[in-house]
Amino acid sequence: MPDNPIPDLLGAWSLTRDELSEIVAENPSMRGLMFGFVAEYKVKKLWLLRPEISNLVRPRSHDRKQKCDFAFDYKGQSIKLEVKCLDTPKVKRAGDGYEGTFQCNASDKTEVLLPNGEIVQTNCLLVGGFDLLAVCLYAFGNVWRFAFALNDDLPRSTWKGYTPEQQKHLLPSSMKISWPLRPPFADEPFALLDRLLAQRARV
Repeated sequence: MPDNPIPDLLGAWSLTRDELSEIVAENPSMRGLMFGFVAEYKVKKLWLLRPEISNLVRPRSHDRKQKCDFAFDYKGQSIKLEVKCLDTPKVKRAGDGYEGTFQCNASDKTEVLLPNGEIVQTNCLLVGGFDLLAVCLYAFGNVWRFAFALNDDLPRSTWKGYTPEQQKHLLPSSMKISWPLRPPFADEPFALLDRLLAQRARV
């Protein structure tokens, strides 16, 4: 028996699978919240429990030193991974594939310190605030797959409420993505991580 067995919530709460599905169907916000955690679970199972990856941790939500969904070591280097999901209502068919958008921001506005020393109140994520992005593409055909991109390859904010200098340091709140994938997105993370490590070695 494991030291900390996973509790059987359906049994503890006397719920059937159909009843849980009904509860989620009656509370759409619950579905969105749950799906975000499911996506994180799936990316961990599909990609992060591999021999190439070690010291995998999930930082606590209030840990301001590690603003990411997962942190791990890859070939001796520390990596921060951020996980995002498609905006399901905005997904549409495009030829033999799909097009959509995803939100790449924080849940609330906070004060962030830019590299130039300027403080900005924003819900945008910082350029360099994490290393690798994983976008859950389940809404593209109900298949569990992910798109990966390096933080440095992502677009910058173009919102006119920010100065040009501020825009250089902030990621846009919403980004477009398609299937089949187009740069900067890739269907696996390891070639991107190798490129990131090569970049670090040159610095």
